[in-house]
Amino acid sequence: MARWLWRIAFALFAGCGDVRAPGDDPRADPRDTAKVSAGAKLEGQANWRARLPNGRLPAPPHDESGHTWHHPDSVLFGITKRGLAPPYAPPDYQSDMPGFGGKLSDDEIWAVLAYIKNHWTSRDVLDARAEMTGNAKRP
Repeated sequence: MARWLWRIAFALFAGCGDVRAPGDDPRADPRDTAKVSAGAKLEGQANWRARLPNGRLPAPPHDESGHTWHHPDSVLFGITKRGLAPPYAPPDYQSDMPGFGGKLSDDEIWAVLAYIKNHWTSRDVLDARAEMTGNAKRP
């Protein structure tokens, strides 16, 4: 189970999108809901900023040391569901991040994201996320 969420969580996040996020439930347990587990540390792969020999980037950390928290919920959802493909990345972008929309329901994807977001606890990150959410377009 842990390997599935790591595959989701590792390669997530590098673009833009527009999907509304339901209320976050930090108590959500993706091991129950998403049938996957993020692992204990969310640390990503080593040297995640340096391209691999195949030109692709390693998976970033999803804790506060990475950049996952810089993205709106709609982007995180879209990348998890559709992968790193347009509109979340340039048309020819090569990534190891697949879309999980065919394997996970929308509720399961939101549970995975709630699990990851529950690990963002510093005041700086929480303030930045609050500002991002406050500036989000309302439908």
